[in-house]
Amino acid sequence: MFEYVIAAGIFLASGLRVIKQYEKAVKFRLGKYVGTIGPGLKWVFPVIEKIERVDMRTIVVDIQPQEVMTKDNVPVKVNGVVFFRVIRAEKAILEVQDYKRAISQLAQSALRDMCGKSDLDTILSKREEIGEHIRKIIDKETDPWGIKITDVKIKDIELPENMKRAMAHQAEAERDRRARIILAEAERQAAKKLVEAGKILDKSPSSLQLRLYQTLSEIAAEKNSTIVFPFPTEMLEAFMKARKKKR
Repeated sequence: MFEYVIAAGIFLASGLRVIKQYEKAVKFRLGKYVGTIGPGLKWVFPVIEKIERVDMRTIVVDIQPQEVMTKDNVPVKVNGVVFFRVIRAEKAILEVQDYKRAISQLAQSALRDMCGKSDLDTILSKREEIGEHIRKIIDKETDPWGIKITDVKIKDIELPENMKRAMAHQAEAERDRRARIILAEAERQAAKKLVEAGKILDKSPSSLQLRLYQTLSEIAAEKNSTIVFPFPTEMLEAFMKARKKKR
């Protein structure tokens, strides 16, 4: 009798299963789907029943690096990641053999297709938009599997060496062009201010004389020297008055 109790205990214990909080289990009886069970301590009939666990958390799948040809015939190597969640555990098990691998293959195909339809500048400057287009494509394909694609990110875009050099030259030329424009604008503004200052000094000879003193004072302070005027400053004032009369 004691042996039967021990055997019954072993039989019951062998059917115990612990389903974690972030999991669901798809239950089969003699190979037929009979339901989906949630987290906690569960019991399945040994031999006759079995379960397959499904992680319900957000899962990340890498898009393997692959070489693609852009619309403007530039070969680039790109990779990325796909973020998804299983919404219906039973569909993820019943509708597709290996949903993680299937999503990875779909992502690679969609990435090649999108890069082939875009030129290099678009790929480099609009990664987010391309990732969103890929997400919509994969999400539509995986909807019958009970899976929701939450995001797709393009991580790295590797260019050929000759293209890197060409882009570096282009960036350098662009920086040089901007520097020349800024310098020309600065010279234009300085010339404008000098013209305005000349007009003000022309209207007031005393202002010109004060400016002359200020300039001479700055020169003397810098060189630590004495400056001797070859002519009286009154001659400069008379010269300015005569110039005005001629006008």
